[in-house]
Amino acid sequence: MSAIDRNPGSQGVVVLTAAQLKARRQRNIAIGLAVAFLCALFYAVTIAKLGPGVLQPPS
Repeated sequence: MSAIDRNPGSQGVVVLTAAQLKARRQRNIAIGLAVAFLCALFYAVTIAKLGPGVLQPPS
């Protein structure tokens, strides 16, 4: 998977390959999209449960 840099002053820094960096980025994008979808879903369900009257100001 990942190689650990064994230089004396490196303090065990993990060096990721290009494929691992790409996989990490894709995973982060997928998680971000899932969170955004859940937020939109919760918002829509909340508005649906409150009904259309919540969007109209009182007269």
